[in-house]
This record gives sequence, C-alpha cells and structure tokens, in this order.
Amino acid sequence: MIDIKNLSFNYNKGYKALDNINANLGAGVHLLLGENGAGKTTLLHVIAGLLFAKEGSCSIDGNDISLRRPCDMSKVFFMPEDITFPAKNINDFAKIHSQFYPTFNEEIFRQNLEIFHLTGNESFSSLSLGNRKKANLAYVMALGSDVLLLDEPTNGLDINAKKELLKIMVGSLREDQTVIVSTHTVWDLKNLFESVMMLRRGNLLLSMTTEELGSKLSFMASTAPSPNALYIEQDMNGFRWIEKNIDGNETEINFSLIYSALMSNAAQNVLDALK
Repeated sequence: MIDIKNLSFNYNKGYKALDNINANLGAGVHLLLGENGAGKTTLLHVIAGLLFAKEGSCSIDGNDISLRRPCDMSKVFFMPEDITFPAKNINDFAKIHSQFYPTFNEEIFRQNLEIFHLTGNESFSSLSLGNRKKANLAYVMALGSDVLLLDEPTNGLDINAKKELLKIMVGSLREDQTVIVSTHTVWDLKNLFESVMMLRRGNLLLSMTTEELGSKLSFMASTAPSPNALYIEQDMNGFRWIEKNIDGNETEINFSLIYSALMSNAAQNVLDALK
C-alpha cells in the first residue's frame, strides 16, 4: 500500500512540481496521466525514495520511504524511461543486482527473455534501443518488488514487442503487487489498468478506480454527439464524447478522452460529474 499525504515538492527557485497530493494506492496496475511537466516523474521519484518531499509524506506499508531503510528499498523498483544498467549484459546485471531483491524469480526472468526472443547474453552496447529496453523489462518484471514504478515502459518498443510486454506483465505480476505506469501511449496496456491518476500542473485532479470511473461517466462515439455531453471531440469518423452515466451501464473507458477532457476548459464539468 502506497499512502501519500499532503505531499508537496519544490525544485530550486521555488518551482512547485507537486502541490498537496493525497492518494492511496493498493495492489493492482495504476495508470498515471499528465501533460509534460505535470509532475509525474517527480512523483515516481518521491515514491521510490529518490527525492524527498518538502511537505507531507509518502509511506509504503506504513513505513516512510524517505528514510531509505534497506528493508523498504528492497520492496520498490523504479524504471525510468531511459536507463543504462552498469553491466555488460542483462544476465551479468541480474547476478549482481537481484541479490538486493529477495522476491526475484529466475524462472520468470528466463521466460520473459524467451518471450522477447533474447538470451540475456547480448551485449548492451550491441543492442538497439528497443532490444535494450526489452532486456531491461524482462529483468524488471521478474524482480517481484512489492511496488514497481514504470515511466513510459513501451517507448522504443515496436508493435509486436508491445504485445509481448503485455503478455509478460500478465504472466509476471502477482496479485498483491502495486504497479504504477506513467505513459502517454495509453492503448498499449489499457486492459491492465485498475485505476487512473491524473496530474495537471502539479495538482492531482483525479485518483479513482476504473470501475468507479466507468460507473460515473459514459464514453460514447457516434456521428452526432449527445446534447448532454460534458466534453466533445470530433475526428474523421464522427464525434467522441463524455457524459454523466445515469443508467449504470458501464462503457469502456477511453483514457485518451478523459485525459483530453481534464486538460480542457470542460475539466470542471467532468470533475463535478465524478463527485
């Protein structure tokens, strides 16, 4: 369980990257949305114990992560968008690094490499960006850390590799793990998300399970929008819109649409419908 209370973070010169964030995240896969500069990566760094809040706190299973106790740090892993592991290949890195994670599963690691069509002996220096990302993900998904933080995990992956990552996540993750995925390419892993958080200019606009979101809002598409639409978009195929769910029939959540709505002038109307 990640418990974030009244969390604020300021960079130098007074720039407030996070402003009074409150959230509770239990087991499951959680989507973190927000525009560039919204504070997503900063929040992940704080949860990982890599940055320290100026105000408020972040705890994991009741323990303040900013204390960076070894027993707590072994429960958390943060994979940034671009990471270089200090080893010749992913097998060598796993031999050294996995000692700090008692939940690491060698069998799952091998299975993940096989799904990605890798052996783990490929030199990082000889791998393309996409294949290096696959090697890293194969290892990270086998760590079994209680809290796993992924920043744009699908960037650099081709279409098939994204499908393979989805298969790996389904096969690797335990039901009691807490996973936060920060991404702009929401469609790649959309079927995994159990809740969604939305940051805008350092403020948390939304933190809600997908079940609750789908019960309060309807995501519609047709050639003509409803007069009850809270937010509308038009493309070559017609209209897409969000309206208040009044009949209880859940529709598939369009994460891209809710993101655009909360970034628009209609944001308050949508937020009011979620109360």
